[in-house]
This record gives sequence, structure tokens and C-alpha cells, in this order.
Amino acid sequence: MVGGGRDAFIGAVHRMAARLDDRTELVAGALSSDPERARLSAADIGIGADRAYSSFAEMAEREAGRPDGIEAVIIVTPNHLHAPVAKAFLAAGIDVICDKPLSATLAEAEELAALARASGLVFAVTFNNTGYAMVREARAMVAAGQLGTLRVVRVEYIQDWLTQPIDADGQKQAEWRTDPERAGRSACLADIGVHAFNLAQFVTGMAPEAVAADLTTFVPGRRLDDNAHVLLRYADGARGVLIASQVSPGSGNRLALKLYGDKAGLEWLGHEPEIMRFTPFGEPTRILVRGGPGLGPASADVSRMPSEHLEGYIEGFANLYRDAVDAILRRRSGEGASGGHVPSVEDGLLGMRFIEAAVNSSLAGSAWTRL
Repeated sequence: MVGGGRDAFIGAVHRMAARLDDRTELVAGALSSDPERARLSAADIGIGADRAYSSFAEMAEREAGRPDGIEAVIIVTPNHLHAPVAKAFLAAGIDVICDKPLSATLAEAEELAALARASGLVFAVTFNNTGYAMVREARAMVAAGQLGTLRVVRVEYIQDWLTQPIDADGQKQAEWRTDPERAGRSACLADIGVHAFNLAQFVTGMAPEAVAADLTTFVPGRRLDDNAHVLLRYADGARGVLIASQVSPGSGNRLALKLYGDKAGLEWLGHEPEIMRFTPFGEPTRILVRGGPGLGPASADVSRMPSEHLEGYIEGFANLYRDAVDAILRRRSGEGASGGHVPSVEDGLLGMRFIEAAVNSSLAGSAWTRL
């Protein structure tokens, strides 16, 4: 792992998800650029002193030269380091599992995607919401035509933790996310909006061809946006709206997807991940429950527990790690890494194109802008 040392939030989440199925072992880390913090962070989680690095470049070089070197790297750094870290490990012949967004700039993302394609290695991007069992079920239902022709796509990701200027006060998780040098051109979209975009694309199988965006910075003095309203236009005539906000009091972490076709509608909420509401036109709403009747193999294949033995955020995240491990094992056995549901470098690149188009649209007065 690169990043994810003491006081980091998402690194610990990745570690929990990665080890849930007992298919991975964390043996090396460059957990901080500060040597002492890197050493202490490694000791905290049982990494030996000889494999605790203060430089990702040193880690890539030394691990590639060890007979028992790492088989994959997990990157959980701030955005601006995703590309340089990933390039170092791709060059060392090591498979990559990288947090979103793919990079801080679209130019870096394009370059990184080209390197990943040429390497033949696995490059997984942790759009973890694709791992929820009922999200997989929704994807299968859409693909099977149960909603008919999709007309309307609504997706939102709403939080409240940046309602006050905690970034200006030096709060660790906030201050880098609102720094254009480390976060990129957008804060809200790069942090959570790209998750919403990917969720809609994963379930529908469609990406919009153009966006019209209104990005706003509500907190005085903040250098990047903290709220985004984005209209989506699809090539086949469907229309959509994406809302991302981190200044909405009362919303701790509200992710929602609502799809409407000419046959039926579907609704899934991230804070109620076990449930999906499916409404054929003119009929009562059906409440579908993970592990319950009326579901297919898409959700059953990634369920660990019987119905009403609740599964949630970590289990969904772990499903993505299960997919990534499968892809890496297929590649190492010569079968090829394609297939499965693991989000790829291409999905990461698409997310970066969305962020770039949305920022450009907002700067142009919300003009329609192609991805």
C-alpha cells in the first residue's frame, strides 16, 4: 500500500475490504512520505521494518527485485500522487489497484491509461459502489430490459462535512481535497461526484455524451467547488441529472440512483443498500431485498450472508477487491485480465473526462460540453 498511514481515513477502509475474504496479505507499504510516520504506521498494522518504505519509488524498485515481492499495489494517496505512483509500479511490472479519481488532471489520466494498456497489467480503480449486491442486481435488470428503454437517469451524492471552513482550519481530510494543487480542478466532483457518475454508468451501461454543469463554491475563501448540479445528455435520447454536494446539512453520506424507463422505474439508496424499489408502470412498487425472493444470480454471486443478515459498505467494497484479485490471478495464469466487474483504467479515464467537461461547462456559463 502507498498512502493510508496514521490518521488517514480511506486507507483503513481499503485494508478492511481487501482482507475480508482472506485472499490478500499486506506485506509492504510506503504509508507516509515522512520517514518516522511511515515507520510507525507500518508497525501499527504489522508490516515488517524491512518492508516499511518512506518513498514509493524505493518501494517499487526494491519490491520488484525481491523473490517474494508484492504482486499488486494499492494506492490511497491524495489525487495528485495517483499518476506518479501508478506509473512507478506499472514500470516495475506490478499490478495496480488505485483509488479514484484516476489522477489530478485529464492529461495525466490519458497518459496513465495508455501506459496501463501497453503494460498488459491489471489496473483496477476503486469505484467501490459498483460492489454492492443490489447495484449488481440493478445492472442485470437494466441489461435484461426490465425497465425498457431508459429515459431518465437521476443520481446524487450528498454530504454535509464541508459545510463549515474546516479546510481553512487545517482538518487533514478536508485541506487537501480543496487544494487545486493536490485535488485537481474540482473538489466536490473529484471526491464524490465521480462516484455518482460511475454508479450511473455502471448500472445503465451508458455514459453521457455531453454535460451542462453549474459548480458552486459556497464557503467563502474555499479554493474549489463544494456543490455541483450537472445535466446529462445521452446519445440515445435519454436525459439525466447528477447532484453532488458536500455542504448539505443533515446528509452524512447520501448516495441515490433512480432510473426510469418506458416499462418501469427503479430506486436504490446507498444508506439502505440491502433494498431496491422496482415499479413496473401501473403496478404496485415491489420491495426487493438482498438474499430474498425474486432476485437473480447477479446479487447472489456477491452476497455472503442470508437475507436480513445485513451487509453494507465494507462488504460492497470487498466485492470489488474480490473482483480485482480474480483479475490479477487470471492475468498471472496467462488467461488474461479482462472480464468481471472490476472498474478498469478506462472507467477511471471516463470519470476524469466527466470532471473536465463539467468544470469547462461551468466556466462557460453552463454551456453544453462534450465529454
